[in-house]
Amino acid sequence: MTPLDSLPLWLAAPVAALLVIGSTLTVLGAFGLAHLRSFYDRIHAPTLGTSWGTAAILLASILAYSWVQERLVVHEIVVGICVMVTTPVTTMLIGRAALHRDRKEGAAGVPPSRRARGGAAKG
Repeated sequence: MTPLDSLPLWLAAPVAALLVIGSTLTVLGAFGLAHLRSFYDRIHAPTLGTSWGTAAILLASILAYSWVQERLVVHEIVVGICVMVTTPVTTMLIGRAALHRDRKEGAAGVPPSRRARGGAAKG
């Protein structure tokens, strides 16, 4: 018997729902990563799982373990903040690196840089 067996039904139901929602979003992100055609399409799919999927799973953990330990458990919020801050930054950096690479290689369908169009560079 585990401590989680002591969860009452009124708490176990939302915890289970949050876990199902979080894991479904994570699986959808992984599916999109594997099946979308271009890199630029693929880069958006995993962010779904790492942002909203992680948030739902962390919320389920907060609810369940706050009940089990009989105190408010909030250290999961630190994990959530780290994921929410690093995911968009990482996605943007990877996207910009791919765009830079595609521009250098002269890939078709890639918009030219601001400098190539004759515009002023941001400073």
